[in-house]
Parts: sequence; C-alpha cells; structure tokens
Amino acid sequence: MAEALQELKAPIVVENVLARYIAHVRAALQALQDRTRDQQNLPFVPMAGLPDDGTLDKFFSLSGVAVHDLGEFGGKHLTLMDLMRNPRTRTTKTYPSLVLVARAIQHIHQTGERVMIVTPSSANKATALRDAVLWAIECGLVSAVQLQILSVVPWSSREKLWSSALSDDPALARRNPVTTYDGPETGHVKVLAHELVKNHAAKIWSDHGVRLWYTMDIENYMVADVVRAHVEHEFLRATPGQARLHAHAVSSAFGLLGHNRGLQQLAATGDVDPAASRYFLVQHLGTPDMVLSLYSGDTSRAGLPEYVYDESQGVYRQDRDPHFPFTTFATDEVLDPTFYTRRPVTSGVMNDIIRQRGGGGIVVSLQECLGRYGQVSALLDRAGVRVPADPRQLREWSLMIGMTGVLNAVDRGLVSEDEIVVHGSGSYSSADYKPITEDRLLAANDVDRLARVAEEAARGSSW
Repeated sequence: MAEALQELKAPIVVENVLARYIAHVRAALQALQDRTRDQQNLPFVPMAGLPDDGTLDKFFSLSGVAVHDLGEFGGKHLTLMDLMRNPRTRTTKTYPSLVLVARAIQHIHQTGERVMIVTPSSANKATALRDAVLWAIECGLVSAVQLQILSVVPWSSREKLWSSALSDDPALARRNPVTTYDGPETGHVKVLAHELVKNHAAKIWSDHGVRLWYTMDIENYMVADVVRAHVEHEFLRATPGQARLHAHAVSSAFGLLGHNRGLQQLAATGDVDPAASRYFLVQHLGTPDMVLSLYSGDTSRAGLPEYVYDESQGVYRQDRDPHFPFTTFATDEVLDPTFYTRRPVTSGVMNDIIRQRGGGGIVVSLQECLGRYGQVSALLDRAGVRVPADPRQLREWSLMIGMTGVLNAVDRGLVSEDEIVVHGSGSYSSADYKPITEDRLLAANDVDRLARVAEEAARGSSW
C-alpha cells in the first residue's frame, strides 16, 4: 500500500525526437555512409543523407518519446522511457523505420528511381516499415508507384501483423506484399530476403526499373536509436557519479546499442560519461541466446540450468541460477514470436560493454510474467500505459517481459544500481489493431517464389 501512495514526478513528453535531434541522427548517418557498399555485400544501398529543408518535419512527427516516473520498487527507483507512442504501431520500431524510409525518399527525389524496401521480420519491424511507407505516401512525399515494400515474416507471426491501407486497398496490397515462411527455423526469413536481393535485384532493376533495398543491417537501426541517449541527457539527467541501469527486452539489443552510440556522441563533447550507463538484457526461454552468451560464453542451450518437473504443480523448476526462470510451463516455450533471433551477431559487442561497465541479464518465463501481471499492470498504469485485464488479449509482450525481468532481478539481488530505466519497446493488445487477413498473405518458402512475388509487385500486377 505504501508504494501505491508514492508521490511521482510529472511525466515528460518529448514530441518529434527525430526532428529535435536531427543533427545527431545525421552524424550517425554520416558514420554509416563511410562504410562502403562492398562491405554490406548488397547491390543497392541509398546514400545516408537526409534533406535539411524541413520537408521531413511532419513525416518525423510520429517519433514522440515520453518519460514516466514509476516510483520505487525494492529500494530501486524505476523510470519508464516510453518508445511506443505511435498509435499505428505501438513499438519502438517506428524510429528506425522513419529514418530508413526517409533515406529512400531522398534517393527517389535525387534520382527519380523507384525503390522497393525488402525486410525480413518477426512482425513488428514489418508493421513499422509498412506504416512508414504508408505515412510517406499520405504525407505526399512520394507516390505509391515510387516507393514500395516487400515483407518476409514467419507464418507463426502472422497474427501480429497490423492491417492498414497497404493491405486493405487492393492496388496498394499488390505493390506492397507480405509473404510468409512456414519452415522449421523462423529466422530463415532473413536468409530468404537477403538471397532475393543478392541474386535477383539486378534483374528486377533491369526489367522493371525498381531498386531492391535489403534494410536488415544493424547500423540502420542504431542510427535512429541514438535519440534515446539524447532524450535521457536533456530530460532525465543522471545523478553525477551514480550508475544507472538500462533494462530492455531484447532479441539482438539493437536499441541498447543505439543508445550506446548516442552516449558516444555525447561523450565526444564531454557531456556524459558512458561508463555510468549499464545495460540489462531481458529475454525469454525460446531465444535466451544473449543471456546465455553473457554468462556461459556461447549460445548453446546446454548452458541453461537443469529443470526438474514438479508433478504436484505441473511446472518445471530450478533454483541454481537466478538469471533464469525458477518456474516455467515448458523449458523451450516461445513466449512471444517477436523474439526469434538465434546466435545474434551483437552478443559479443554487448558482452564487452556489460563486462566493462556492469549490468547483466535475465531470462523470464510465461508463468513468471503471469505471476507478475497484475503488479506490472499497476506500475504501468502510473505511466498511462494500459495492458488488458485478460493476459490472453495481450499480443505484444515486450514491455511485460522487460518489466517482469526487472522485478525478478531486483527481488533476486541481481541489481546493484539504485536507478533503473526500463526502455518500453512494445506493448499492444488485440483491441489496438486488426491483423492482416490471411487472403492478403502470400506463401514464399523459397527464394524463387519470393522473386516471383517481388517481380509481380514491381509490375503492380494482380496476384
């Protein structure tokens, strides 16, 4: 009861952070531009510049951030950085998607060439990029003929794909197809998309005058996420000499690495000491690879603690390692298909940062999230972030996973820092959107089929 009566600081809402910190985004883009196209092994990558005449101000207006005081828990002060303010996506994927599409717009304006973005995704990245493409068309920055998007997602994620005019309007749906892959390894969508661009982009350009752009480069996402550090520096100044923990539900930790890139920008001008920022990774049992890598040195599931089935409760238990669930319904459960990346290339970099500065990681189970559900809901209510009373209606579990991991970690004595910032990267329920109907999804289990879909989209032909 005492916690419920805590006096909280007023929320801070920062509108249009991409426009507000555009100089820092441009600086990150310039560093990206310095990498050669050969290093990316792709036939086409647009220049990394953005127009400086204000034409993107309205387009970037979807990039708001809010900072909310959540009060005290277990002697730690919790703050939520709400990165889910775009009501058309409800995830942090909006920020990099807007910057990616802005680069495509700039290329179209400078060259007159048509561009088709090609993105593999577990769902949220596709939704956000599709939204950014649609928003560019709605803002009058490009036409539906000039800019298109082809998405490749696992069949298991189909119910998380948000419908919009890109799927509901027949003409737009033809130009912006969503394909599904139902093979055993969901991450294979990345291979399919990359092979499409590598092996078929030249023909599609020659035959149809459309450039294919494979956007799944970590740098493309880190560029936009530098704004997190700048929001923090301007509106959430850390106490000098005091470490702060940044917690995030992660698959590859692009967002935290982007925050770190922003810290490096601020450090270059003497404004912050990056060593005071520590990172805490929260994952689920389906893909615990980054936490496994951090604590065992590799991503093999052999690093998981041994679980014993408790017949009396119908759950698996372990009490040897506090970085992993104490109880779970299944040791290989997929709590949310959003987190599908295995053996992420970012593990080594993040391990180095955490070992140098401090921080850590934890894995949570569905049962633990359900056990904390009411408690987390009450905390989020302080920030005006509503989760459905019925957990079965929650479709995006990122924020619930992150919050559960933080509360577990505090209770288990895994957190030494007094300040914790939870990066709210995604949360939506069945009431927030309508899924793309299955008649608008195209099966593509091999690259040849995917190439046919891309060619049909480039022509704008019927299915």
